[in-house]
This record gives sequence, C-alpha cells and structure tokens, in this order.
Amino acid sequence: MHAQIEHELSLICELRYEHYFLTVYDIVVFARSRGILCQGRGSAANSVVCYCLGVTEVDPARMSVLFERFISKERDEPPDIDIDVDFEHDRREEVIQYLYRKYGRDRAALTATVISYRPKSAIRDVGKALGFDLETVDAIAAGQKWFDGSDVRVERFEELGISAEDLAVRQLITLTGQLIGFPRHLSQHTGGFVLTRDLLCRMVPVENASMPDRTVIEWDKDDLDAAGLLKVDVLALGMLSAIRRALEMIGQRRGYAFSMQDIPAEDPQTYQMISRADTVGVFQIESRAQMTMLPRLRPQCFYDLVIEVALVRPGPIQGGMVHPYLRRRQGMEPVSYPSEELKEALGRTLGVPIFQEQVMQISMIAAGFTPGEADGLRRAMAAWKRKGGLEKYYGKIVDGMLARGYDQSFAESTFQQIRGFSEYGFPESHAASFALLVYASSWIKRHEPAAFLAALLNSQPMGFYTPSQLVQDARRHGVDVRPVDVMYSDAESTLEDLARKPAVRLGLHVIRGLNAASAERIVDGRRAAPFDSAEELARRARLEQHEMKLLAAAGALATLSGHRRQQVWDAAALHAPPELLQDAPVDEEVLDLPEAPEGEEVVWDYASIGLTLRSHPMALLRKRLDKYKLKTSAELRRTPNGRLVRTAGIVTLRQQPSTANGTVFLSLEDEHGATQVIVWRDVREAQRQVLLGSRLLAVKGRWQRQGQVCNLIADRLADISPLLGRLATESRDFR
Repeated sequence: MHAQIEHELSLICELRYEHYFLTVYDIVVFARSRGILCQGRGSAANSVVCYCLGVTEVDPARMSVLFERFISKERDEPPDIDIDVDFEHDRREEVIQYLYRKYGRDRAALTATVISYRPKSAIRDVGKALGFDLETVDAIAAGQKWFDGSDVRVERFEELGISAEDLAVRQLITLTGQLIGFPRHLSQHTGGFVLTRDLLCRMVPVENASMPDRTVIEWDKDDLDAAGLLKVDVLALGMLSAIRRALEMIGQRRGYAFSMQDIPAEDPQTYQMISRADTVGVFQIESRAQMTMLPRLRPQCFYDLVIEVALVRPGPIQGGMVHPYLRRRQGMEPVSYPSEELKEALGRTLGVPIFQEQVMQISMIAAGFTPGEADGLRRAMAAWKRKGGLEKYYGKIVDGMLARGYDQSFAESTFQQIRGFSEYGFPESHAASFALLVYASSWIKRHEPAAFLAALLNSQPMGFYTPSQLVQDARRHGVDVRPVDVMYSDAESTLEDLARKPAVRLGLHVIRGLNAASAERIVDGRRAAPFDSAEELARRARLEQHEMKLLAAAGALATLSGHRRQQVWDAAALHAPPELLQDAPVDEEVLDLPEAPEGEEVVWDYASIGLTLRSHPMALLRKRLDKYKLKTSAELRRTPNGRLVRTAGIVTLRQQPSTANGTVFLSLEDEHGATQVIVWRDVREAQRQVLLGSRLLAVKGRWQRQGQVCNLIADRLADISPLLGRLATESRDFR
C-alpha cells in the first residue's frame, strides 16, 4: 500500500491537483466539526489519499484499487471524484452555506441541470397551447403512466372518452411526440458545486436561486465539465441522517457516545437477518429486487454486500452477469476464466465482471488499452444513452482481444457486457462505500430495532417505505410503539424505558398539518409544568382551535380528554375568549360521549397521522374477506409451490423497473406482512385500470416458491377497495 500512496501522491503533484483534494478535505472537516455525518463515495473511494484524508471510509487495502478510475495522467482535467461526498439530508444546507461564506457567492455557485420534456409535461404544455381546458389536460397527463415509456398512447385518450380522430387531439399527439426529449427548463443540480479563483460572472452566467442565499450557474453541469471548471458534489443522503440519529439514541441508552466505529464488524446475526431478506428500511437492500436477490446470494461477509449492492443494477442485469454469478456462487457451474491474466481482474467475482473497474481492467489486460483510454471507455459508458459514442470502441476492443489470442465470441460478449454497463453499472469503490451503510443500518435494525425505527421516522421522507409500513414491520419484530400524546411526546419520536427494553414514542411531528413551532411550544410548556386539561394546553401553548382539532384527530389529547370522540368534542368547544377573560376558568358540565368502534379509530389514525397502532385494517375486514376464501400472507408462506391461490391486501408498492420487460411488481400488505405479486405484461394491459387504481386488491394466481423466495404470479385482479368504506363500522369482534 506504501507504493500505491507514492504513486498517487506523485501523480497528484505532477498534475497539480493538490488544491482539489484539500478543498474537499476542508468541506469534510467542517461537516464533522458540526457533528454532521458524511461519507465520500464514487471513484474517490479508489484513492488511498482520500482515505487517509478521511474523505472516504472504505479502506482501499480491502478493495482492488484502480486509481486511474479516479484520476489519470492522460486525462488533462480535474479528477471526477464525484466527490460525491454524501451529507445528512436535513443538514446539507449547513455545508452549502459554509461554502458560500468561505468563498463568497461571487466565487461559489450550484450548477444547473437541463430538465427535458417527458410525456406528462409535454402533454400539459402542448395541451394548454392548443386551448384544451386544464381539467382535460390534467386527466390526459394522469393517464400516461411510468411504464408507457416516451410514447403518447392513443388508447389512453379513448379510455377517457376522447376521440383520437378529433383534429385537436391529433395535433396534441403529434406535437407532444415531437417535443419529448427537448429541453424544457434549467433546474438546480442535486449538489454539484463550482468554486473559482476569479469572479464567476466573468466566465459563466449566474442567477439567484429561488431558495434564499443561493446562487446558481445557468449552465448544465456537463457544459461546466467541458469548460474545465472545478466541481465538487455536495449531496444529500437520508440514511446518513437516520444512522446519526440512531447512533445518538444508542449512546443515550448505553450511557456513552456510540459511533459507526463502535458497530461490531462481521456480526453473524446481522448477516442471517440480511440473508432472510428481513431488510425493510435498510439502506440500499430494501427494494423488491434486492429482497428477491438476498436469499439467493446469502451474504456472509462485507464483500458479499459490496457485490449485492452492485449486482442488482440495470448494468449487470442487461449485461447478463447476474445468473452466471449466482450459478457459480451456488456451485451449479464451475468458476472459469478466459485467460490466466484476467484472473487478476475477475477472481474476486468468480470470473464474472460486475464492477466498472473490472471492465476497465479487462480492456487494459485483454485489449491493450492504456489507463487513460480505459477511463475514456468508462466515460463513454456513462454518457452512452445521452451522447452515444460507444461504437467507436468496438473495433479496438474486438481487434485488441483477437490480437492477444482471445476468441471472437469472448470479444463480442465483452462488448455486449460493456453496453449493458452503460445502462447503469456501479464502480466497486462506490458499491463498497454504500455497503458500509448497508451493514451499519442492518446491524442497527437487528440489534437496536427501536432506535432504528425512531431514527427512520425522524428522518422522513426517505426510502421505499412509508412510516406506516416501517411501524408495522417494527411491531412484527417486537418493538413497542406508543401513540403520540401531548403529555409524553416530544417534537420528534423518542425512546422510552431506556433501562429495560426500549419503546418508541411517536413524536408530534407525525401529526399532519401541525407545524414545528406549535410542537415546540407544546413541549416547552409541558416541561415547565404538566397540563391539567385541554383548555390549559391551548392557553399555555398558544394553540389556535384548528391546531387543537389536529391534536384531537390524532388522538394526542388522550391523557387529557380520554377517547378520541371526547377529544374532538373538547377541541371543537375551545374558542378563543376575549383578552380580558383569557385567564378566567370556565366551569361547564362535561358531556360524556360513547367510544367509537375500532374501525372508526383506525380511519381517524390514517387520516391524521398516516399510520395506526390499533388493529391492521385487513384484520378488521378479515371476516368479510373470509367468504372469498382469501389466504393471508402467513398462510401463503406455508403454501407449497405451484398451488392456485387467492389473496388480498392493501397495495403499498407498484414498480416496473426498466429491465423488467413490461412486468409490474406489487406489494400487498395485510395484518401478517407483505405478499409480493408479479403481474406479467398481458395481465397488466388487460386489467390496467384495476392494477393502477385499486387501494385494496384481490389477486388470483399461481404461488411460486424457490427456496426462501416466494411470489404470486397474477392471473386475475379484482378491485375490492369499496370494502375500505365499511372499515369505520368494524371491530375485531365483528360477526
């Protein structure tokens, strides 16, 4: 590793890039001085220098370092660090403002990105220009779904009762099709920052951003790259916020500061949980595709997580790397290499290229590319969809491999794999940085599930799952979740009973419509002295009647007023008295209202806080559903492979990846967990409206079980959402 450090330092010195590294180092030092969790990723993780500076967390000694992926002598431009330094998403603005203060808004600015027309935006703009009324335009745009691609589908107009033969409609379809892909407007880039020695306005046009105290360059970031301007990426990552909050809670419970470095490495129980795909809320491996892969790959060590993160991406999928790797890992086919020389590049992934660095190594070893040419290939891969340019490498790759003794089929398949990587493949260094967060979030979920849930709730919005799904999953794992209550809740969700098994107390932040300032006044007032009544709460916390109604609707006045109907009544009766009588007590006879059925309480819960701690809606409807002979998710998990089954659940996810060839994946939730449903293209087209419009969906299909991976292959779909309208009258003892 000493030789690698010397190699990097000499190249940095020769190319005079010291200022770049020190600039990024300064940003990271500032963030950590403020307790902001951050981590560099991308190609920078290939650099030992970046690791020594603390910019990245992945020890390059554990990786196969390819520094030329990051910086090359043949590439006369600033390194593509992507320094992708990720910061906590709700504290990134502190870092951004630090850069403006340090360099001045005349020398620092965020880059822009060109937003191009997509079907919905094109339909809206063209429709307005042609004089369509706004309601019709919105209905047409809403009918264009994500899986329709860039085509404006004529049948979508017919579904709305609009004749496609009408002249105006034909013009709308034609002009919209021509407009898709054209630039529409400039927007702020997600985090690209340009820093200059001289005034920015002498080189590029700048403008004030819509957000206060921000300046934006009126050029796309790719144009800035071409101009050679220094750019660093100051990005936001929600999981860093969640991990930092969880670590603070763990430290509070254990009585000492607990950091990422205190998380034990290679914990067997954590890997067992990951291998079961028990990863709701976990960074990067919580998606449907990742959950399907985990029981097959069964990660047992950190490097397995690196592979897992990179494998379930469009690049390896399109390049045909996934199944060969899994077959070799499971011993179903032998591990082989095209040559002994390529074993160095492919040995760590069983002879199957998975990472961008491996593609570059193959091009250098087998096709004779220089490091700079290999990096040019990598850049062409990254920009292939936007600019093309990969075909010019075809001859050099194929001819170079043939000249070095590789056969034609290997050369052709290698180029096809490179094209597959152009669909989005991960560098190994990037995957390793993400894998660190995968492991950390997995360990917290396994060993500190209450802190994990509270941290996720306090870091919303983020991830695949709603707070309701996160709470349901945590409760199935034995976490005690307690309701929001003005007498116990802080502004954010907190842990209680720290000395025993900790419980999660929902914070006032979960109440829809209640602003942060009002929540803080409630907490401050309670700390001064407990509230005796709802009336006293309103007076001391200076709450308006509508805010009291929000609290009552959420059940947050339970300790003061009793059950929810009583809370709502008490809140509705509170009117602001004249100033002279504000401190005068009001003696009125209390009206006792009957308690609501549990179903009504559940409806109120979802309307006011988006989740419930009472019975799951499916449990309340189960008696009605039983007459349709619908299996629960728990019963399905015990069902043998190949059985024809029926089930139902609340639709929590609809997804169609670009690699799925028209297949839609659904997740249905009931009182026992989730059922994964696969809807092939023909079923999708035949039952499009039911598939897209149902909140409560019944599915008939074939149960598929392969080891621990279970899916329901849908044949028929039925919208049973009207049953949710009966929920308010239901209770668990319904007959």
